[in-house]
Amino acid sequence: MRRGFLSAARFAGRPARRALVAAVALAAVGAVGAVAAQAPAQSTAASSGRTTAAAPSGAKMFPLLGRKSDGHLYDYEPKGTGGVQAAADLGGGFGDATALVQANVSAGGTGNDLYYRMSGTLYYTAEEGIDTKVIGTGWDTYNLLVPAGNMGGTADPDLIARDTTGALWLYQGKPDGTFQPKIRIGSSGWNGMNQLVGRGDFTGDGKNDLLARGTDGTLYIYPGTGNAVADATIGSRITVGKGWETYKQLVSTGDNDGDGRADLIGSDAAGALWLLKGTGDPKAPFAPRVQIGTSGWAAFDTLF
Repeated sequence: MRRGFLSAARFAGRPARRALVAAVALAAVGAVGAVAAQAPAQSTAASSGRTTAAAPSGAKMFPLLGRKSDGHLYDYEPKGTGGVQAAADLGGGFGDATALVQANVSAGGTGNDLYYRMSGTLYYTAEEGIDTKVIGTGWDTYNLLVPAGNMGGTADPDLIARDTTGALWLYQGKPDGTFQPKIRIGSSGWNGMNQLVGRGDFTGDGKNDLLARGTDGTLYIYPGTGNAVADATIGSRITVGKGWETYKQLVSTGDNDGDGRADLIGSDAAGALWLLKGTGDPKAPFAPRVQIGTSGWAAFDTLF
């Protein structure tokens, strides 16, 4: 069992929670992170103690968080062998959050922290910390924010942002939750993707990759190079397959089943939840899907 800000009892009293509620009340806000924007998908063939356990290969295990349309945030801890535990209600007041992103920055990379955007301002709060930190203003220039894991070669997790022109930017993380100056990793065309998913090595080379789903339902892997170099942080895309439009949302919570490889979770329009276990093989990166939730997942407008 982990203690921290993402426990149902304690989160309501944390500064981030208070800041969010106050901002909503003042109409001065909107949360940060992996906006529920849809992104590229892949072929269909293919409680509340927080956990961030390192798997044998170094892949980490993260909880699945979700927000419902009534503004309530829920925490689904991983079972460790595939699937999630029963929900812990983290409280309401999140209805005006425009984006929410998990990141393991604090406690030496083991904390489950939160970035959120309100009225163009990006905030960060650490699981074990006591303060909410303003990262900066002007973040409403981005229509999508997603966690990237470590894509640039530093020890701290990064953030990927897509701007309204369709360019893609990498913000390398620092130990205090702030970021280094942004680096462009994609010049244009990324608005043609309706879902982006990071936080996982899907090719088995030890470097974090980016998944993207096109509007036609084709899922792609953009392999990470491990280099924070402008327009050279991701390599040429690999086509995973078609049919991924069957999923309303796609999200990576790292290694969900404990086998050391990053997995993918998808919710479909009928409200079922599916686990696509990672194989580490870029030619067939996901095993056939396994259902881990039968109904009710369509109620979430954001999974992250």
